Amino acid sequence: MINKLVAEDIMIKDLYVTSRNDVVAAAKLKMMRCNVGGLPVVDKGKLVGIITHRDVLLAGGEALGLKVDDLMSKDLMVAERSTPILEITKIMADKGYQRIPVVDNGILVGLITQSSLIRALAGI
Repeated sequence: MINKLVAEDIMIKDLYVTSRNDVVAAAKLKMMRCNVGGLPVVDKGKLVGIITHRDVLLAGGEALGLKVDDLMSKDLMVAERSTPILEITKIMADKGYQRIPVVDNGILVGLITQSSLIRALAGI
């Protein structure tokens, strides 16, 4: 059953995002209020990076006044809607990633997280 699942089947579609020009403190507050560990960074709908709670913690308190663009990861591993879940889970396991953005021609359309994978497996 899991062999047939693709990213679109389990991706989170209602996403919380941030902008590269937002202040890190605002992104951190959004993560806390939305109970998420990271935010995709978009510019006119296009995925340009991702910032995580871990990024903010490692940067320290002085980073809160910086722009998201200063801290976000820019070299991302992404999936397409048709990417098999087994391929995504292998990437997550090998690289230690907790979230993989799903894009369609560079436009953010979803997010695969460890939690969404667990929910999908529990539903099988």
